Amino acid sequence: MIPDERPIGFASATYATTRPGVAEETLKTDTIQIERKTFVFALKENPRGRFLRITEDVNGRRDTIIIPAPGLEDFKKILDLMIQASGGSEAKAE
Repeated sequence: MIPDERPIGFASATYATTRPGVAEETLKTDTIQIERKTFVFALKENPRGRFLRITEDVNGRRDTIIIPAPGLEDFKKILDLMIQASGGSEAKAE
């Protein structure tokens, strides 16, 4: 095997478990259940700044996205537009 080659079945998630941890402080968390999915919203802070971590848990399988705090307003605007497009809100988009 070539040194940079990965064995078949090598999961990229392994990288996340081998990286050294960065100290994070949890500022606020909230959880919602939608159908069979659980979403955990955690506002956190580390030496690089504040961020929102959104974790989706479906029967033990977890996927996470992280949104840096400076992008939260833009994220909210897009989310509001998606809610309006889905028919879930009577509010007009700006």
